[in-house]
Amino acid sequence: MTDNTPETDGRPDSGPNGRPVVRLRPKAEARAIRHGFPWVYADELVTDRRTMALTPGALAILEDAERRPLGLVTVNPKSKIIARMMDRDPAATIDADWLAARIARAQALRTRLYDAPFYRLVHAEADGLPGLVIDRFGEAAVIQPNAAWAEAHLGLLTEALTRVTGVTTVVKNGSGRARGPEGLADDSAILGGSLSGPVAVPMNGATYMADLTGGQKTGLFYDQRDNHAFAARLARGGRVLDVFSHVGGFALAALAAGATEALAIDGSAPALALAEEGAARSGFADRFATRKADAFAAMEALAAEGQRFDLVVCDPPAFAPNKAALEAGLRAYERVARLAAPLVAPGGALVLCSCSHAADLTQFRAASARGIGRGGRRGQLLFTGFAGPDHPALPQLAESTYLKALAFRLDG
Repeated sequence: MTDNTPETDGRPDSGPNGRPVVRLRPKAEARAIRHGFPWVYADELVTDRRTMALTPGALAILEDAERRPLGLVTVNPKSKIIARMMDRDPAATIDADWLAARIARAQALRTRLYDAPFYRLVHAEADGLPGLVIDRFGEAAVIQPNAAWAEAHLGLLTEALTRVTGVTTVVKNGSGRARGPEGLADDSAILGGSLSGPVAVPMNGATYMADLTGGQKTGLFYDQRDNHAFAARLARGGRVLDVFSHVGGFALAALAAGATEALAIDGSAPALALAEEGAARSGFADRFATRKADAFAAMEALAAEGQRFDLVVCDPPAFAPNKAALEAGLRAYERVARLAAPLVAPGGALVLCSCSHAADLTQFRAASARGIGRGGRRGQLLFTGFAGPDHPALPQLAESTYLKALAFRLDG
C-alpha cells in the first residue's frame, strides 16, 4: 500500500515503521483521547515545521506531552481537526485487510438490523473509519471520503468494500460541506461498475428512488427511516403535508401507512420528480401531489388558502451547521414552526426536524416550542427521535448525534 507519509531521518521523532511522530501540547487533554475522543484540534498539537510539512492524510504516531504513545492517527495540517484516531495500536498497518476488517464489523451490525442491504454501512468515527461515510443501495454503494486519508486511500477502500459486501457498483460522492475544511475539492465519479438510472429502495412499505450520482448527499437520507415510521403512524386516515420533502421521505411512508393523500413541497424539481416516480412505483400516484416552491412561501400560501392537514412534517436542511450560524439557525427553526403550526388541523400532529449538530436537542426543542406558540398553538410533545441505528453515535463525540425529530400533537 501507499502510506503517504514523508520519509524520516532516524531522529527520535520517528516511530514504528519509520512513521513520523506528532505530539500533544503540554496542556492538551490526553485523557479525552485515551477515553475514546477521536479528534485532535490544531491548537492541541505541537505544530512545528516537521508536522506542518506532512502530506494531508499522512499517518503518524500520536504521543502525549510525556512522549507516551496514544495510537495511530491520520494528520491533515490544513484542517482544524489536525489529527483523527485510526487505531489504538501505534504499529497498525492501514491496508486493504485492515479496512476490510472495519467494514466487515460495520456490516455485521447492519445485517442484524435490516433484512435487505439498504442502509448506511459506515458511519465515520462511530464505525472506526473517521470522516468516511458509505451508504449501501443493494448492489451499489456510495462512498463519501470526507477526510484526506480516505481520499488518499480510495483505491484500497474500494477494494475492501467490494471484497466484503460483494457490491458491483461503487460511486464516489465527493461533494458536500465536510470536504472543504479538509482541503478536498468537489470530485464525484463512478469508481466501478455502472448505473442505468436511479436505484429503487424499499423502506417503510414504500419505494423510494435514489439518484446516486446527482442527488443530495448519497441519494437518500437513511437516517430518518425510524422517524418516517413513527410519523406515518400519526397519518393514518388523514391528509399529510411534507415540507422540505426531498424525494418524498415522510410523505411516501405516510401513504404506505394509510394516509388518504399527501402533498410534498421542495425547491428541487429533480427531487420532486424522483418523489413522483417513487409514489407511482409504490401504487400511491393517485394520492400524491408535489409543489415546487420555497418552503417558507409555500407554507404562507397554504395558510392563506385555509389549508389544514392532519400531519405536517418539516425536515429542513441544516440551518445551524456550525457554532457561528447557531443564532440565525435557531431563528430559522422557530420560523419554520411558526409557519407550520397553523397548518395543522385540530388534534393533528406536527413533526419538526433538525440535522444541525451545532443546535443541541434542548436548543432545538425550545426554538420549536417558541415557534408553535407564536403560531397561535399549544401542544403535547409525543416523541423525540434521532438517527436510526445504522447511524450509530460515538458517545464521546457530540457531533455524531446531529439528527433530532420532535412530534407534537397540537390543540384546536
